[in-house]
Amino acid sequence: MRKLVWQERHDEDLKWEVEAVLAWHDEDARAAIATLLLDCQHLRLQLALAEDTNRQQHTADGVGPRPFEFPRSRHRLEP
Repeated sequence: MRKLVWQERHDEDLKWEVEAVLAWHDEDARAAIATLLLDCQHLRLQLALAEDTNRQQHTADGVGPRPFEFPRSRHRLEP
């Protein structure tokens, strides 16, 4: 099966990113993996903190998250 154009571009971008990470770490794959794992750990912590903050804001006033509502127009539509 032939790849779509966006899939080919994604593959090319991914290959370029891998090469850039390895170049940054002087071709040391272990150092590159360690850095990426530390980045993942940091992002997980940031996500957990954001989720906790969001949860505290919703429970502080005893009201849960509100469902999305479309803004009401200030203009009346004429029939």
